[in-house]
Amino acid sequence: MSTITIAPSAATPAYKPASTVADRTRLRFGRSTAFQKELKLRVDAYFKESGQSPRDCWQMYLKSAILLSIFAALYAGLVFFGFHGGWPLALGLSVMLGLATAGIAFNIQHDGGHHGYSKSSMVNQFAAMTLDLVGGSSYIWDWKHDVLHHTYTNIIGHDTDIELGILGRLCPHQKRYWFHRFQHLYLWFFYGLLVPKWHFYDDFVNVITGSMNGTKFPRPKGRKLLMFLGGKAVFLGGTFAFPMWY
Repeated sequence: MSTITIAPSAATPAYKPASTVADRTRLRFGRSTAFQKELKLRVDAYFKESGQSPRDCWQMYLKSAILLSIFAALYAGLVFFGFHGGWPLALGLSVMLGLATAGIAFNIQHDGGHHGYSKSSMVNQFAAMTLDLVGGSSYIWDWKHDVLHHTYTNIIGHDTDIELGILGRLCPHQKRYWFHRFQHLYLWFFYGLLVPKWHFYDDFVNVITGSMNGTKFPRPKGRKLLMFLGGKAVFLGGTFAFPMWY
């Protein structure tokens, strides 16, 4: 539980986001609560009683193989046959390829990025790097999601995952505009534009500046920088250069 209290009443001044990196480091958390301890005990007890392993499940590896195979088949079909079959076929393959891409992100990359895919750190890293295959950066995601979002969940000025500018209000302590009452309708459209912005702009700005919404983080160097650039090269080549060749 955070030691900072956030006012529940509109009459009380809202919590102000940290304006500097130094201010952000002052946020502290208390020790584990009874709820957290009990939750951990019950989860551990479940795996012990069921005899299942929390990591390295064969079903996970099978699911990953199926998703990657579907992704590869749809990509090959779209590049080599899609446009020869007319726009209906190309559109259908594109939609299915988008769903397969989301499947990889939610089912392989996410678990690997959270170190929950395998007991092996190398296997977790390979699983996390499937995000680089589909356009993102596993390094940036680790800091943005694992560190900043899960450490400061829904705390304005600290959780970068809730920062959408004026377009969306994801926290009651963010400034409210009149059009936010319709955000449940229009945000679906902007979410579609979020991915290319993330892939082609945000990742590069984060690496160049070494910050995310004002929060500093270690810029990738050496092998990690090569992985970042290599992932972007594979994605750009597979998305634009290779299909244009055909």
